[in-house]
Amino acid sequence: MIAKCYESWLLEMWNGDFGLAHDLVTPDFVGHWPDLDVHGAAELIRILEQGHAPFEDVRVTLDVGPIVQGDLVAARWTFAALFRRRHVSFSGHDILRAAGDGRFAEYWVVSDALGLERQLV
Repeated sequence: MIAKCYESWLLEMWNGDFGLAHDLVTPDFVGHWPDLDVHGAAELIRILEQGHAPFEDVRVTLDVGPIVQGDLVAARWTFAALFRRRHVSFSGHDILRAAGDGRFAEYWVVSDALGLERQLV
């Protein structure tokens, strides 16, 4: 069940169906980015919208996983899009902790943001 929820998280929500956040995360959800903590579905949706805004034709793909161990799931993904008519991409890793109801309560992400920044200049 956790693997299926992760596939919805990555392949549907991160590809643009942001409203799924309300179904996929708990009310007390905390997402941990290297420089930011995000609380709840509404903040998560806002971060997703901001992250997609500069890009066109966003495609997020699953590269490895999901790998499930107990209430944790991990995976590697790639984000690809057009930025000012140029193709850009970067990869990252997710770890999520599921609550008892199967929704995600906590999220950690590490990605090659520096590599993406280099492509945007």
